[in-house]
Amino acid sequence: MSSWHEERRTDRAADAKERREDRAFEAKLRRDERRKDREEQRQDKTQTRRDRAQRRAARAAKREKSLTPGNVYRKGTLGLVTMSALASLPAQILHFAAIHWMLLPIGPAVEGAAWVMAAGVAYADERKLPAWVRWLLRALSLSAAAFAANINYHYGLSLTEDGVSSTGAQAAAIGLASVTMLGPLFFEVRQWVLTLTAAAGDPRKRAEDKARAKHDRKRRRHHKSVADVADRLMSAAPYGSLKPEDAWTQAWGIVHGGSDSWMTPKLHSYAVHSAAALAAAQVPAPLDAKTIRQRILALLRRPAQADSSTPVYVLPTPPAAALSKVKKPQVVTDLPPAKKTAEKTPEKGARRQPPPHRRTKGDALPFHPIAKAVAADTGRKFAVVNGSH
Repeated sequence: MSSWHEERRTDRAADAKERREDRAFEAKLRRDERRKDREEQRQDKTQTRRDRAQRRAARAAKREKSLTPGNVYRKGTLGLVTMSALASLPAQILHFAAIHWMLLPIGPAVEGAAWVMAAGVAYADERKLPAWVRWLLRALSLSAAAFAANINYHYGLSLTEDGVSSTGAQAAAIGLASVTMLGPLFFEVRQWVLTLTAAAGDPRKRAEDKARAKHDRKRRRHHKSVADVADRLMSAAPYGSLKPEDAWTQAWGIVHGGSDSWMTPKLHSYAVHSAAALAAAQVPAPLDAKTIRQRILALLRRPAQADSSTPVYVLPTPPAAALSKVKKPQVVTDLPPAKKTAEKTPEKGARRQPPPHRRTKGDALPFHPIAKAVAADTGRKFAVVNGSH
């Protein structure tokens, strides 16, 4: 009996423990879900703030980009042009409608002609058409604008018939004529500014193009014959098959014979002549006896015109053989020649004195002409030599 009660208690304890574990697990799941929901809400708020900041930055960048001086000028000019057209067109319509109802389209036609011609100037600038086309369109646009301004001026003066004072009518006439003329003028000035801005967009490229055009003009002016041959080659070759620089290289070779160093035969001759003159100037003059004699005579005859610098002489090259091997040396040894055959050593006795040396004619070399010239120059520079004046 007791064992049954113990089993029941054990089962109830196990059930209670399992229920507690289930409740703890469910509570953990709920906490995890709430934590996950909070994290998701936090991420959503962060993303919302990030998106709002990006949209604000995009609006600021767009506003900054749209409010640049260039955009303000372009869009502002178009606004002024639109207001000018709206102010001048009704007066023209009323003026022609008062004359006859069939003349009603003349006003819009005149005003539209001025603006269409002004737009044609912009189109010609975009397509890089010839200058005379642009100036013709400008003349037509300004002519139509001037005609419309004249009509508006007279319409303003006619307001005195409707009870407007003369001062007010004069002001209205001047205002209508001004807005009629200033609209096309503002549009034309805008187009000029845009064209100059596009041309000056890259100063370095513009300067390079200008320098290249100047070089081409100078090259064609200096080498007309080569330019003529290059033009003939370009016209003879198929379109686009021969580049201008290649044509110039071939023309230079045809006219002058070579295109490596861009030298003409005249320049080659001049260069060879200059090189030969330089080589001849760098070779020292031969100092033979005749040249030295001429220098000494010129020095004695015109000492005031003599060169004050010390003359430089080129000494002769030394002989390949020693002086003792020369046929007639200047210095002769006093010792007797050695015998070729070995002899017995003589017994020591009294020392024999060598015979006195006798100089004969021809046993000394003559002085070199350069040595003579140096001696003469020394005698000229120093007045006292060997104690004599």
